[in-house]
Amino acid sequence: RYILGKGEIAGPNLARATDADGQVHEIPWDKLIIATGTRPLNIPALPFDGQRILSSNDALSLEEIPESIVIVGGGVIGCEFAFILNALGARVTVVEALPRLLPLPSVDEDCSKILQREMKKKKINFLVNRTVESYEQVDGKLRLTIGPSPFMEKPGPKDQKPLSLDAEKMLICIGRQANSQGIGLETIGVTPDERGWIETDERMMTCARDVYAIGDILGPAKIMLAHVASTEGEVAVDNALGAGSIMDYNAVPGAIFTTPEVANVGLTEHQAREQGINVQAGSVLFRSLGKAQVIGEIAGQAKIVADADSGRIVGVHIIGPHATDLIGEGTLAIKSGLTVKALTETIHAHPTLSEIMLETGFKTIGHALHG
Repeated sequence: RYILGKGEIAGPNLARATDADGQVHEIPWDKLIIATGTRPLNIPALPFDGQRILSSNDALSLEEIPESIVIVGGGVIGCEFAFILNALGARVTVVEALPRLLPLPSVDEDCSKILQREMKKKKINFLVNRTVESYEQVDGKLRLTIGPSPFMEKPGPKDQKPLSLDAEKMLICIGRQANSQGIGLETIGVTPDERGWIETDERMMTCARDVYAIGDILGPAKIMLAHVASTEGEVAVDNALGAGSIMDYNAVPGAIFTTPEVANVGLTEHQAREQGINVQAGSVLFRSLGKAQVIGEIAGQAKIVADADSGRIVGVHIIGPHATDLIGEGTLAIKSGLTVKALTETIHAHPTLSEIMLETGFKTIGHALHG
């Protein structure tokens, strides 16, 4: 049964939903799965107004393309919107407080460097180690004052000098906040943490009996991706029906839909070294593939990170054409504990983009053929 309305937990074994007509539906339950997700994080210094200062939700409802826009936040959402709006004709500037775009621990630094290079080619401006300090409306536009990031170590005189930037609109992409308030969690004894995130065990069960939670409401302690939420949902349903399923986060692919795409799974080279792994890594440029040349998409590379002692693949990082499709092979390799040698002994069709994995495998073990 599907009910469209505002839902809340009314107490143990009872939920309530109010539809658009004001009718209240009482819904008894034996098992409950909380999947209320998140919404764009709104901060007092840059409050959303839906007109000039936009959330990512607002950006999806734009009826015309702005002549110019500043995107605050160079993470996944900010970078994806940067390429979309640039392709549609907007003049785009991205402001990121950390030293690189896509400053996620799971994203290889080489991928960030290549993405920044491709942004320059497309005339997308970006400022790293910078934050928007204030803004004012001048002649129907926003005038932004951009200063040094508080996260920058030992900024020089040039870094500390404020910049002024005019734009028609500003898009805020600095994170998400939990939709856990006002849904009745207190009626079943579930208390979110100070940021509103809900904690679960490996079976997706909360501290309340027969109550599970999945998706972004679990917060960054888990992995906030749609395909992860879907898998968590499968695990929660299995366990609600009496199975003993366990959620495994060890081989989760990340997919970033920029141009070119970025995809990753497993450890970065830096993370692997931090864990004491004897790292063996190799990378190959897409321009070495015939298929990439034919389709005219030669920017990017693939990197394999392996344990030199066992040969086991521990990380795969791709930036390039159809990277988000190609990462599936790397995910299966890590999930199955495959070695680089096993990858190089697997025949890949030619001419295809999937050959990037074969060539990178050969490069990693020191037997490069074409890359």
